[in-house]
Amino acid sequence: MRILVAGTVAVAAAAAALVALAGCGSSGGGTASVEMQKKAALYEIDQLEQTWHKAASTHDIDLMMTIWAPDATFTFSGKTAVGKAAVRKVLEAAGPFQPQNHWVSETPAYKMRTTVNGDKGTLYFECHYVDVATAKLMIVVSADQNVQKIDGKWLITNGVAATPAFRP
Repeated sequence: MRILVAGTVAVAAAAAALVALAGCGSSGGGTASVEMQKKAALYEIDQLEQTWHKAASTHDIDLMMTIWAPDATFTFSGKTAVGKAAVRKVLEAAGPFQPQNHWVSETPAYKMRTTVNGDKGTLYFECHYVDVATAKLMIVVSADQNVQKIDGKWLITNGVAATPAFRP
């Protein structure tokens, strides 16, 4: 019995070593690694949308500003704000950040688009702002952004907000 157990342990250890070594091979591993990096980047970019809607729903302008690059631009109502401080002023004046508005910001998943190419990408989503007390849809705004990984963090470098065209 002792020999069988020792032999089984030795076979299991050898099998584990082979599996570990197989993972170190070059056949196909590079492609899988690149694909995983792309998926990770897309996930991180999608988190910008999550932060946007959390910040807008809770009137947390400081949280909102964590997703903007220092030299970002933001175009809204035909005017372009340049730099993080100017973007902040535009957002503070917007409906979702007004203290009298108690809105929840939602994005239908099918209205999101994210791309990535190296350390740059794009993020498009729509914000459906719903009044909490009445469940009435207050406004719908599209946000079309260029994003970039800066100092290890994905940030919005350029954003354009507008009323989206209705597409049945």
